[in-house]
Amino acid sequence: MPYRPPLEEMQFVLEHVAGAGEISSWPGLEHADLGTMAGLLEEAGRFVAEVIAPLQRVGDEQPATRHDDGSVTTPPGTPEAYAKFVDSGWGGISFPEAIGGGGFPWITTIAIQEMLSTANMGFSLCPLLTQGAIELLWHHGSPEQQVTYLPKMVSGEWTGTMNLTEPDAGSDVGALRTKAVKQDDGTYKISGTKIFITYGEHDLADNIVHLVLARTPEAPAGTKGISVFIVPKFVLDANGNPGERNRVECLKIEHKAGIHASPTAVLEFDEATGFLIGEEQTGMRSMFTMMNNARLSVGLQGLSVAEGARQLALQYAHDRIQSRAVGSSEPGPSPIIEHPDVKLMLATMTAGVEAMRSLLYFDAVQVDRAASHPDEAERRAANDLSALLTPICKAWSTDLGVELSSLGIQVHGGMGYIEETGAAQYWRDSRIAPIYEGTNGIQAIDLLLRKLPLGGGAVVDDLFAQVEKEAGDTPALAATRNALGYLRAATTEGRVLDALAGATPFLRMFGNVLGDWLLQRGANAARSLLDAGTGDAEFLKRRVAVADFFRTRILPTTVGLEPVVGVGHDGLAEVF
Repeated sequence: MPYRPPLEEMQFVLEHVAGAGEISSWPGLEHADLGTMAGLLEEAGRFVAEVIAPLQRVGDEQPATRHDDGSVTTPPGTPEAYAKFVDSGWGGISFPEAIGGGGFPWITTIAIQEMLSTANMGFSLCPLLTQGAIELLWHHGSPEQQVTYLPKMVSGEWTGTMNLTEPDAGSDVGALRTKAVKQDDGTYKISGTKIFITYGEHDLADNIVHLVLARTPEAPAGTKGISVFIVPKFVLDANGNPGERNRVECLKIEHKAGIHASPTAVLEFDEATGFLIGEEQTGMRSMFTMMNNARLSVGLQGLSVAEGARQLALQYAHDRIQSRAVGSSEPGPSPIIEHPDVKLMLATMTAGVEAMRSLLYFDAVQVDRAASHPDEAERRAANDLSALLTPICKAWSTDLGVELSSLGIQVHGGMGYIEETGAAQYWRDSRIAPIYEGTNGIQAIDLLLRKLPLGGGAVVDDLFAQVEKEAGDTPALAATRNALGYLRAATTEGRVLDALAGATPFLRMFGNVLGDWLLQRGANAARSLLDAGTGDAEFLKRRVAVADFFRTRILPTTVGLEPVVGVGHDGLAEVF
C-alpha cells in the first residue's frame, strides 16, 4: 500500500496543539510561519512518498551486505535515493544557514523525520545519526573542526556515527576499553572495538565521520575519564578532501530482527587517527548532546512505525471481507472494519498515534523555544520542560510503537503473520526502538532520579498545574500525582530501590496523562473551529472523537498503575 503522509493531522497538531504558530515571532525565525512550514512539509511528504517509501520492502528483503574486503553495500536503489535526499537538502533544513542549513526550527526536522521514518525506518537512521553528530560538533567542536566537517555533514555528503557501545560496555558506558594515545602532532591513535554502530560502514557517502568515545592512558575509570574523538573513515588531505583510508575496519554487519536496510556494524579501530573534541575527559558531556538529540528522534520512531502499521491495517480492514457484521443491512459477509473488535483495535491505534504525535511535537517546540525565544526566563523554562519530557517521549512512544504495530498484525489476522503483507515488518522494525539510545528502563530511571527533581520539583509541579488547568483534574491525573508523591517520598527517605521498582509504570502513567491532556487541547480547538464553521468539519469531528476515545478507553488504565508504582522492591527477587 502506498504511504500517505498524514499532512492534515500533522499541520493541525503543529498549529493547535504544539504551539508552533508563535515560532515566527521569535528573532531569526520570522520566515518559519505556519504557511511556509506547511508548504515545506507538503513537498517533503511528496518526496518521501515517491522516493523513499518504495524502498521499504526492498530494504527488508535485500538487506545491507558486507563483503570480504570489509566494504558494505546497501539495498538496491538506496544509493540513488540517498543522492536525491542530499540534493533535496531535507537533512539540513533545521541547521544554521552559516553551515549550509535551511535555518528552520527543529520542529520542522521532527515533522520531516516522522514521514521519513514511517516510509522507511531503516533508511531514516542514516540522516538521524548524522544530525546527532552535527549537534555534537556544532556545540562542542572547535571552530576549525566545525568549518572542516559541518558543511559536508549538513549537506549529507558526509555522514556521521555515534560510537559508544563495546562488547563489554553497553549501557554501562563507563566500562569501555577503547584507548586513545596522544601523538606528538596533537592527534590521537584510537584502538578498540565498537559494536551496534548504525551505518558504521556503507556506500552512500564520500566519507563517514565517526564520533568515538575512548579513554586516554592516564584517565580515571568510569564515565569521568572518557573523551570523544573525530575518527573519519578517510583522513582529510591538505585541501579538506577525503584522502588516506583510516585504520577503521568493518568486521561484520549484524543480522537483526528488523531495520534490515540499516547496516549495524562492528568496527575495529587499529591505531586509527583521531582528533580530540574539546578537552580530554569531557566526552560524556559532549556525547549527551548527541544522545539527547537522538532520544527525541527515537521516540518519534515509535510514532512512525505505529502510523505506518495503522495505515496498512486500516486499508486491509476496508478490503478484507469476512463474516456478516452484527446489525449489517447487507446480505453476506462484511468488510472486517464493520466488526466492533476490529473497530476497537483501529481506534486504539489511531488514538495512540495522535497522542504520541501531540506529545513529540510539543516537546520539539520546547526545544525551539529553549534555543530561540527572546526572553531568557522563557528559554530556561522551556529547556527544563524539554528535559523532563524527553525520557517520556522516548520510552512511552517506543513502547506504544511496539504495542500498536503488534495490534496492526492482529487486525490482519493470519495474514499479518505472513511477511508478504508487510504488517510484520513494522513490528520487527519497531522492536529496537525501546532498546537503543538508552533502554526504556534507563529512561524511567533518568525521569525519576534526574528529571523529577529539576528546579526542586517545580518543573513537574508546574506541568501538572498546567495539565489540570487545561484538561481538568481527571482520576488519572490524581493517580499520577499520588504516584509522584510516593516516588518523592521513597527517594527522600532513602528507599531508592522501592522508587526504582515503580519508575517504569510511573513513566507509563505520565505519558498517558500527557497524551490525554494534549489530545483534549486539540479537541477543544476542533470544537471552536466547528462552532465558527471553519475548516474541514469531518476531520475536526474525528479529532474530537479520537480525544474522547482516548479519555474513555485508554486513560482509565492509568489509574490501575498507581498501586503498581507503590508496591516497592520487596518480592521482586523471590520471583526467580
